[in-house]
Amino acid sequence: MTSAHSKLYSDDVSLVVVVVDTNPFFWAGAALPFADFLSHLIHFVNSLLLLSNLNHVVIIAAGVSSCAYVFDSGNAGASGTADVAETLGKASRKLEELIKQDARETVGNGTVADGGAASLFSGALSLALCYIQRIFRSGSRHPQPRILCVQGSPDGPEQYVAVMNSIFSAQRSMVPIDTCIVGTQDSAFLQQASYITGGVYMKPQELSGLFQYLAAVFATDLHSRTFLRLPKTLGVDFRASCFCHKKTIDMGYVCSVCLSIFCKYHKKCSTCGSEFSRVSMPDLNSLPDQRQ
Repeated sequence: MTSAHSKLYSDDVSLVVVVVDTNPFFWAGAALPFADFLSHLIHFVNSLLLLSNLNHVVIIAAGVSSCAYVFDSGNAGASGTADVAETLGKASRKLEELIKQDARETVGNGTVADGGAASLFSGALSLALCYIQRIFRSGSRHPQPRILCVQGSPDGPEQYVAVMNSIFSAQRSMVPIDTCIVGTQDSAFLQQASYITGGVYMKPQELSGLFQYLAAVFATDLHSRTFLRLPKTLGVDFRASCFCHKKTIDMGYVCSVCLSIFCKYHKKCSTCGSEFSRVSMPDLNSLPDQRQ
């Protein structure tokens, strides 16, 4: 595949795919109302489009039970600024409709509807990467791509494998994944995503000034970032999720054939079917905590 840096318009032209957390159960109790968040997001998108008429912005909604494209500036920018504003207005209404529909579908399917429900960021990242690959193959020149994830809900351990596959795919395509956390919990998955792909991870202290954070940190193109002192993550949570119970673990058992991770000893790997030799295996849960 042709690398992302071989056929660009210029150093400061960007393709930004924004993945927005539309988890209805998170926004129902969030400190920042969704209407205010949407206002900050629209101002941020407008600022990106004002930086260059060649900039391209796409918004993907990630809900509990579904994810979908809601805005594409490439479909609205040909006829002028008025069409972009109108399309953004339609995207705002579509986001609100998606939240309501997601809440109905989640309750109807019997899914646990609480503040801890995770959004489908694995599917949204896949959609983002597919869109970027389509742009790569659409012509001889394209903007410089990056992904911005705006997450509020907690991670879903059951999505660990799918999220990591997306992260390594983005790394191979040289697509940075930026992260802006608007919830109370840090995201171990997105910390790893930003660290591995060379993106920026940030959790704003004052959500009332969210637009200032977005404009000052995430609106900068990749070329300009080499001259700026952007926020750096103090520590990255590299813990993995086990394949058997989908729980985040500190220590576990790893299959020597396919590298699947398990929190308890198994005689046979449930992923590749390899049988393990019958040796005396200690119970990791009974070992004393040796972390300093």
